[in-house]
Amino acid sequence: MIIAIDGPAASGKGTLARRLAAHFGLRHLDTGLTYRAVAAALLAQGLPLGDEAIAVEIARRLDLSHMDRALLSAHETGEAASRIAVLPALREELVRLQRAFAKAPPGAVLDGRDIGTVVCPDADVKLYVTAAPEARAKRRTAEMLSQGKEADFASVLEDLKRRDERDQSRTVAPLRQAADAHLLDTTEMDIETAFRAAVDIVTAARAS
Repeated sequence: MIIAIDGPAASGKGTLARRLAAHFGLRHLDTGLTYRAVAAALLAQGLPLGDEAIAVEIARRLDLSHMDRALLSAHETGEAASRIAVLPALREELVRLQRAFAKAPPGAVLDGRDIGTVVCPDADVKLYVTAAPEARAKRRTAEMLSQGKEADFASVLEDLKRRDERDQSRTVAPLRQAADAHLLDTTEMDIETAFRAAVDIVTAARAS
């Protein structure tokens, strides 16, 4: 079984994906980490973010089972990842890796920006998880503060809006809800409520 979860930053899709994977006994892949891993390698080696050939070569050496979420969570890594995500050849290579991960037994939950539309268009279940920008900014600010990082709500909100605009307006695989995806708006939901709603959607889809 393959579950595809898409949505904007800080919508809660990553947490839901991890919990759904554990609940249904599937593997999990945060596809955003694949772009962050390439971006982190480029930054660490002082290489240009716009060199597509170098980015693709780094992607080919990625081990999807050894990506450290904590190490790849830095803000500058996320910004760099968003910039390289528009490189067509890099996207093609990473999508190839992501599809291979999804198809391996017993199946997987993948979350990102283009899972239901590009990476796994034939996924058994598709979810589009979203929330109002203000709710997402509040969550992201609280998360950063809990990690001992400096965070300003207004700045976080503006950053999320910029990322939304960039993700939705890019010419290659823009962020959008797949026609057959179930919409899950978590603006007024805590994580437990959102998780129960997601489990119900997946269970109903499997039954049908």
